[in-house]
Amino acid sequence: MNGEAAWQDALLAAALLAIDPAGLGGIALRARPGPVRDSWLESTRELFPDLPWRKIPQTVSEARLLGGLDLAATLKAGKPVAQAGLLNECNHGIAVLAMAERCQPTTAAHLCQALDRHEIQVEREGLSATLPAAFALLALDESVESDEQLDAGLAERLAFHLDLHEVGIRDLLESGYPLEDIAAARSRCNAIECDDESTRQICTLCLVLGIDSPRASLLAQRAARAAAALAGSHRVSETELEIAARLVLAPRATRLPATEEEEQETEAEPPPQEPQESEGEQQDPGQGEGMQDRLIEATKAALPEGLLNQLLQGGVRRSSGRGGKSGQMRRSRSRGRPTGTIQGVPRSGARLSPVATLQAAAPWQPLRRGAGDPPRQLKVQRDDFRVVRYRERSESTTVFVVDASGSAALNRLAEAKGAVELLLADCYIRRDQVAMIAFRGETADLLLPPTRSLVRAKRNLAALPGGGGTPLAAAIESAAALATSLVRRGGTPNVVFLTDGRGNIARDGRQGREAAREDLPAVAALFRESGVRGMVIDTSPRPGSAAAELAQQLDIDYLPLPHADASQLSEAVRAASL
Repeated sequence: MNGEAAWQDALLAAALLAIDPAGLGGIALRARPGPVRDSWLESTRELFPDLPWRKIPQTVSEARLLGGLDLAATLKAGKPVAQAGLLNECNHGIAVLAMAERCQPTTAAHLCQALDRHEIQVEREGLSATLPAAFALLALDESVESDEQLDAGLAERLAFHLDLHEVGIRDLLESGYPLEDIAAARSRCNAIECDDESTRQICTLCLVLGIDSPRASLLAQRAARAAAALAGSHRVSETELEIAARLVLAPRATRLPATEEEEQETEAEPPPQEPQESEGEQQDPGQGEGMQDRLIEATKAALPEGLLNQLLQGGVRRSSGRGGKSGQMRRSRSRGRPTGTIQGVPRSGARLSPVATLQAAAPWQPLRRGAGDPPRQLKVQRDDFRVVRYRERSESTTVFVVDASGSAALNRLAEAKGAVELLLADCYIRRDQVAMIAFRGETADLLLPPTRSLVRAKRNLAALPGGGGTPLAAAIESAAALATSLVRRGGTPNVVFLTDGRGNIARDGRQGREAAREDLPAVAALFRESGVRGMVIDTSPRPGSAAAELAQQLDIDYLPLPHADASQLSEAVRAASL
């Protein structure tokens, strides 16, 4: 799809959302900040005149999002006074979620609940209320890397998934949807008829494209009805079904429709014939099939290029939607991003939140004041103290465990070193620390402690000699010990083994493959107990079962080096570290 067509579809999606905002949920917009995105947002806002338009920042607090106690009004009135949150403020309007790919899980959960129920339940700070929150969400996804994605549950509830990366400034055209047409379509949208045949076509198309969620078919039906209302029709036709398939179903596809040859190969026996219907209810059997074929072709033509390439390569890898950069998020007392407050005493580095403390104490003032106490006196007790919670991203360390034995040197040690250099460069880009363990002879040695120095890592790798036995069990034990120490210091380790998986030296120095094989179950269990993620890269000339069995024992991923180029290695290690 070219840039001009993508821009037209983006304007059409905005118009359909203006017709049925709460029913369609919203739009997930993947675009970089710039004039193209600003133009689309401006055009979309013009379709919602005199309606609330609220921006939800990426660091929004739960109190601001849902509402809570108005501290100033409560202290002045001497009784609890509620304050509306952002979701209630944008009722019957638009909520714009900035940096949606980094949305916190709690924020995403509250948004999903509001999109489902069109209301929010406030149970906090002595308040209990159910507030209306029927809005449409514009999730602005600014991610560049594929490991940053919108929350899966949130994306599922948004009808349209748009990508404006290929749209240039010259592709921007004027919107052809006057406000009068939008208002008229909104008034008759609920009366649009979507017959059983159209519903069947949508459900069949979902099955063909590998879309499992029933929400997709419901959203496609609502989009088709909104498109029919915009066209001035009284029922959904094939044109509106093509629009719904292109805008709602195509971005959700997980597989390509089967070709005619594949259908003929997998064709089963014909099902038993249905009882004959009355003449008035008979339909041309080729009519529905022809419409289905046209819908499939229209959907395939609308598939984004990146998604189409993934489908051609064997399907889309399903993601949890929780992307990110290096390391995992963990709680902290004094560092990181504030994520709310919790009851506690400000000690051991914890920081007191004065506002949250006063909010907790305010509802109890009428009960705590005595007969002779001044009306303005504020009594705060120990149970009212609230301390700030922080979350910080832990430091990620990639530990390379390199087989430098005689068999590796004879076969592919040079290629293994080249692969490690590729991975080192990727770790440097992601600001990961790297460490290196080499095993040869009878021991496994830590050649490089955790560091960010790419030059030092490459120098140690280039000077690594080859030869001797293969103490595989000692290498696994050393890797588990290093990874465990990194976890205890708050880091996130990821271990990458480069070996053929054929050990011949036991931990006590005995030689022989049988003795080395006897040690593997114990050290593998030790590695699994550490909970460390990683992968085994098979460096043997012809990938065999030894390295694959090792990866299975360690419960980590497996990748044969002969089939791994630079991009595959980089993506595989990155996927293992997420």
